[in-house]
Formats: sequence, structure tokens, C-alpha cells
Amino acid sequence: MGLFGKTKKKDVDERHDVTLSDGATYGVVKSVDCLGDSCPRPQLMTKKAIGQIDVGEVIEVMVDNPSSVEALPPLCDDLGATHLETVKDARCWKVYIRKD
Repeated sequence: MGLFGKTKKKDVDERHDVTLSDGATYGVVKSVDCLGDSCPRPQLMTKKAIGQIDVGEVIEVMVDNPSSVEALPPLCDDLGATHLETVKDARCWKVYIRKD
């Protein structure tokens, strides 16, 4: 149960494909819902998700906190991952990260 009695699912295993601006299509194996979370929670959730996938797989991290959007790409070097792209959606940013 959340702080105010509301729970939400943080890790969503919904495999889907995404085509980024370079024209490449990637299979997303895990989506991490960090909507409403502030730093450092999105970074911690991203680190956990990267640890759960195999090399070459891609995760999608959904954030609505601008500081998290800026913090996630530099974090990739420490996680052994590559930041593919950040895409602005209607209500959030979607950060795509591939494990190296």
C-alpha cells in the first residue's frame, strides 16, 4: 500500500516494440513506471530493472520529473548500459535504455 493508500504497479512486463528517431526498432522487454516519483527513486528503479534483464535487451522508463529525465542518461555509464533516446510523450518522458 502506498503512502496515501494508493498503490501502483512499478514494473510492468509488457513486451512491445518501439521505433526511435534513427529509424531503428527495438523490442522493449520491461517498462518501469516512475510517474509521480522524484529523485532518486527513478534512478533506483532503473538500476533494479537493468539488473533483471539480459545483455542487449531494452527497458522503457516513464518519468514525469524533469530532473530525473536529465539524470538517467549519465547514469547509464555506471550501469553498463546505453541511453538510446528520450521521447516526450503526452504526459511523460519515455527513456529507452539498452543493457550492454
